[in-house]
Amino acid sequence: MLSFLPEGSNLGGVRHILLVLSGKGGVGKSTISTELALSLRHSGKKVGILDVDLCGPSIPRMFKVQDSDVHQCDAGWVPVFVDQEKSISLMSIGFLLEKPDDAVVWRGPKKNALIKQFVADVAWGELDFLIVDTPPGTSDEHISTVEALRPYKPLGAILVTTPQAVSVGDVRRELTFCKKTGLRVLGIVENMSGFVCPHCSECTNIFSKGGGEELAKHAGVPFLGSVPLDPQLSQSLEDGRDFIQEFPKSSAFPALTHIAQQILDGVSQGSS
Repeated sequence: MLSFLPEGSNLGGVRHILLVLSGKGGVGKSTISTELALSLRHSGKKVGILDVDLCGPSIPRMFKVQDSDVHQCDAGWVPVFVDQEKSISLMSIGFLLEKPDDAVVWRGPKKNALIKQFVADVAWGELDFLIVDTPPGTSDEHISTVEALRPYKPLGAILVTTPQAVSVGDVRRELTFCKKTGLRVLGIVENMSGFVCPHCSECTNIFSKGGGEELAKHAGVPFLGSVPLDPQLSQSLEDGRDFIQEFPKSSAFPALTHIAQQILDGVSQGSS
């Protein structure tokens, strides 16, 4: 397998690294990270998720592996595998807490040290994609993450927003962060773009619509798609179920699989 990453590191077998960012909390970064991983897995890819949201680690819960333990090997930490085929692997501070309700009350330097350790010391093995799920904002943790990953030439970042102007404004600041740190923007996703009624399947724009698409046009970056609020998607995340496999008739399904396909298309065009 062709690898452009430094040899001898735990990321040496990872082909593509992408970050999921947003300037605002609660917009669904972890949801997009989870469903992107599942979509890529169903396209035959091996995927890892590195959860660097140290104060709100939700990735383990979304895959229903929150009770798993992290083990050590000669190369470092062994990630937690979601399935027997080991097609999705995870690393999160959620696996390292003694109790799930423990709060991470740390100052910046300690957080930054753990992020660097996550980047250096997780034995991912061979992966097609490593998705990095980040906390909201543009602060210490983000700078540490981007700097730690820079030698491994990340593919770029997906920015997640909701349609409202207040969210779009925060994501506009995230675009500035990407520009200042030299991180390529792969595109913008508008999440919670309308609510799908579970009874009649009608989509109502409770949060307005189109803010993410307008921002993408204004910034000159790709618009990857609008993902509606769907009770089936919310329930699958609560239960740790594979939404992509179980709910192909959901209105959120084509939006999520289309986002993954655009990432795959971009990678194949870049390597051809």
